[in-house]
Amino acid sequence: MRIGIPKEQDGGQTLVAGTPDTVKKLIGLGYDVAVETGAGEAASFPDADYTAAGASVVDGGDIWSCDIVTCLDTPSAENIALMRRGSTLIARMNPAANPALVQLLAERGITGLAIDVIPRISRAQSMDVRSSMANVGGYRAVIEAASAFGRLFTGQVTAAGKMPPARVYIIGVGVAGLAAIGTAKSMGAIVSATDVRADVADQVRSLDAEFVAIPVVQQSDDGYAKAMTSDQEKLAQQVYAEQAKHSDIVITTAQIPGKKPPVLLTASAVAAMKPGSVIVDMSAGANGGNCELTRADECFRTENGVTIIGFTDLARRLPGQSSQLYGQNIMNFFKLATPEKNGQLTLDENDDVIRGVTVALDGAVMWPPPAVKVSAAPSSTASPASSAEVRKTSEANADAKSANAAHAAQTDAASARSESPKKNAADSHASTPASAFKRWWWKIALSVAGLALVFAAPEELAGHFFVFELACVAGFYVITNVTHALHTPLMSVTNAISGIIVIGALLQIGSSNPVVAGIAFVAALLASINIFGGFLVTRRMLGMFQRSSEE
Repeated sequence: MRIGIPKEQDGGQTLVAGTPDTVKKLIGLGYDVAVETGAGEAASFPDADYTAAGASVVDGGDIWSCDIVTCLDTPSAENIALMRRGSTLIARMNPAANPALVQLLAERGITGLAIDVIPRISRAQSMDVRSSMANVGGYRAVIEAASAFGRLFTGQVTAAGKMPPARVYIIGVGVAGLAAIGTAKSMGAIVSATDVRADVADQVRSLDAEFVAIPVVQQSDDGYAKAMTSDQEKLAQQVYAEQAKHSDIVITTAQIPGKKPPVLLTASAVAAMKPGSVIVDMSAGANGGNCELTRADECFRTENGVTIIGFTDLARRLPGQSSQLYGQNIMNFFKLATPEKNGQLTLDENDDVIRGVTVALDGAVMWPPPAVKVSAAPSSTASPASSAEVRKTSEANADAKSANAAHAAQTDAASARSESPKKNAADSHASTPASAFKRWWWKIALSVAGLALVFAAPEELAGHFFVFELACVAGFYVITNVTHALHTPLMSVTNAISGIIVIGALLQIGSSNPVVAGIAFVAALLASINIFGGFLVTRRMLGMFQRSSEE
């Protein structure tokens, strides 16, 4: 099959749907790739680079006759009319807001794949174009803020005087928010952040920023925040206004798919901010933004000296990087949909990712797709009565669905009922003394062996055993209180401690006492495993921040 990459029709679009690097990878999957003349010029990818990668550079008319056309945004109706029946269009379509487009694709027999509605599940992260563009946008938002701020981000003490660091407040800790936090921290600012999802607090703290809680908490089951009630908005806006008043820079990132961006900063909140402050509204658009005063695609200064930036093209301002990320997202989707690497697009509708992006197929409208639950709130302990009510409600909902869904629900329920007696029997068996002994015998054996070792050891070692026990207790409480985000760096630090153990073991391994020599050998072996394992894990962690040759 032949993939066509057209030049974007929007005059302000600087990105291209494929770079020479990603085109080469698509060819490696067995596809032929055609690129329209000048498609990558705005992103500094000349036609010669595409030719060197193995693609053919053609005129615009030939692009739309390809089997598959992939672009940034939805092409015009005139260009869609040039596509063949049975061909495939891959682009950002925003199908929830463009039902007419979905209907047009279905009527023309064109398969429509909206790459901007990739389900937010773990295995689809490499295809999520929204996250990729938000990542670049979050970085660029800080750069734009720094340009308008007029002062240094980092604090300094110089002969001429002391300069305090900038205070940056970020509302919304999604991909864009996290990118903004990391960028602002790297520039030396004091950063705080807020989100309606309390479970992201650890992510904020792992970036050495402060998490500011608000009196509104949500649990997301689709990866996105939800709209608030009017009362919740007022409570949250009070926190936003108070934090903004003491901040130099405020970056807002809150968006709700298919709906108008929520207003986070009111006009009165902006009026209370310090002169010289900067607001970067990443949700600015035709429908408004997170700031009540935001003007789409404008940067202006209010009467009280606050600069409000409402640029909607933050990712476009870094076209080379954004194009590479977008093209890699597309390539990763093709990798999923080309399991045989034979250049044939295979759309498995049983795959949650493929079904989630399919909006039109074989003349039929496929939007919206079945819901995909990506996360859930921690379940609280329920009483038997409430559990029964939940089951009744679930069964009632299942009955209201189609025959296939009802059959699946009944099958799952039957399986659960058949497993329930086994689980109860297992729980009953686990409570018997024999079962308890099976679970504890090795711990008892280790304790006995440890006591025997203490009594058999020379008297001068008694003090060392006491120190060892204290170290175990202290180490347990120290490690268990370290946040999970720091476990990998902590493992690297413990390599130094393991090195001390190896040195001590080597000093004792030549002892004439076979018991001492054996213990020294085991100690050296285990400490060496810990050292090399720690370095391997650290190397893998550092590799996450290095560009792979295949990307």
